[in-house]
Order: sequence, then C-alpha cells, then structure tokens
Amino acid sequence: MRDVTIAFPALALIRVVIAAVWLYEGLWCKIFGRARLEAQVVASVPKIGPQLGGALLKALGAVEVALGVWVISGTFPGICAISQMALLIALNVNGLVWARRIIPDPAGMVLKNSAFLVLVWWCGAIPARP
Repeated sequence: MRDVTIAFPALALIRVVIAAVWLYEGLWCKIFGRARLEAQVVASVPKIGPQLGGALLKALGAVEVALGVWVISGTFPGICAISQMALLIALNVNGLVWARRIIPDPAGMVLKNSAFLVLVWWCGAIPARP
C-alpha cells in the first residue's frame, strides 16, 4: 500500500481555528457566563472567591477575545504564540493547583490544551508577511 501525501492547511485556516477557540472561550464561556465550571474554578483561587471571581472571569474573557483578534491579524505571530502559550499554561497550572478537585478530567484538559498549543506554536513559527 502506498502512502498518501496531503498538503498542509492554509495558514489562514489555522489562524481562524485558533482564533475561534479563543473567541469561544472568551465570549461564550467567560463574558456570557455559559460555562459555570470556569466561574467555580476562578472562585476557588484564594483571595479571589466568588466576589472578585466574576469580574476576573470577564476580564480574562476580554483578554482571550483580544488574543483571538490578534491571531486573526497575523501581526507579530511569534510574540502572539508565546503570549497564548504563557496564558494557557498559567491557566492550566492555576486550575490544577487551586481547583483540581472540581475539574472533571484534569489529564484530558492538559492533553487537549497541549495539542492546541502545538498548533499555536506551529502558527507562531511561520513568519509574518511584510
């Protein structure tokens, strides 16, 4: 049997997919509050609690929406990718430290986010066009 070679998807498609994840997480899950578990995770962080958790979650959602817009823009792709990786790693570490008991599948969360970050890294490694 012969192997089949397929082409890489267009960079624009990769950017759209990455941006869609950030827009979904930021708008739907955090700003619109459609993922209650995320509010519980933020509220479990010491000195934040439910009082500050809602505002922090909305601010984090705004940052994620901004990342989505940045990804689509294609400007400074390397810095954009590093920013995405830093944020997602920080979110995962804090979630595992402060809210591991309420995250339904911590290993799955880390595995899926790792795959997403490889895609982010790949997109960030392609130089921006002048």
